[in-house]
Amino acid sequence: MKRNATAVWNGSGKEGNGHLTTQSTVLDKTQYSFNSRFAEGIGTNPEELIAAAHAGCFAMKLSFVLGAAGFTPDTLDVTAVINLDTAKGAITNSHLVLKATIPGISKEQFDAAAAEAKANCPISLLLNAEITLEAELL
Repeated sequence: MKRNATAVWNGSGKEGNGHLTTQSTVLDKTQYSFNSRFAEGIGTNPEELIAAAHAGCFAMKLSFVLGAAGFTPDTLDVTAVINLDTAKGAITNSHLVLKATIPGISKEQFDAAAAEAKANCPISLLLNAEITLEAELL
């Protein structure tokens, strides 16, 4: 399976701008710029997109891990916070915050499933960064 996205950039790094388009066209010439990345400008940025990818990937992987253990979650609410260390010029951390409602699961089973999903979702495996997890069973 292969997926793709295209970035088009015009101009200098600070004053220029660009747009992103994904294969599915969910993003279709979506604006990004220096301001949307490093300030509060209109548009998206690579770190926000990585956060969305990591949150979505982790939630889906956890659902599969839970299913294999005989559990079906009612809700997996995941937020990923990506830390771009501008001094290092690198993403250094992705912090996952999970709030889950899963009928019949014990805290131990929940913690084990969440740890497995954190370690093995494809985006976790891709990132060269520390990945932390804060998991709450509701």
